[in-house]
Amino acid sequence: MVRNLNHDTFLVIRYVKRRLTVMIDIDGKQEWRDCIDVPGVRLPRGYYFGTSSVTGDLSDNHDIISLKLFQLTVERTPEEERQDKEVYLPVVDNLKLPGMEAPLEPMSGLALFLIVFFSLVAIVFAIVIGVIVYNKWQEQSRKHFY
Repeated sequence: MVRNLNHDTFLVIRYVKRRLTVMIDIDGKQEWRDCIDVPGVRLPRGYYFGTSSVTGDLSDNHDIISLKLFQLTVERTPEEERQDKEVYLPVVDNLKLPGMEAPLEPMSGLALFLIVFFSLVAIVFAIVIGVIVYNKWQEQSRKHFY
């Protein structure tokens, strides 16, 4: 959407009271369009904001010309202040992030027994086949007709 345009493109990222809003202006009309609006975003404090124009294997040029950062002053209740201090990992209410699945339940005793049993049977089977193949090879290597 933003490649080979004759005008600059703009992006606004706003995080206010656990609501993350991203708006874009890619038409060059100085009109903002909503891109995403996610309520319930909880970000921890003390992180840094970073940008990159790396595009991977693409050969076109992307330049970040400027950044304007503002710290908004928003009145918070003591309850909101306490909840914001307790956030250690980025979390979105009612949304599962990739890699944040619930831990797997431990295997039952029967499942563990069956896995170990069939693994041992497979190992014994492989050893028996290996011995048979080795004996056949030895037998073939002894027979020389000169």
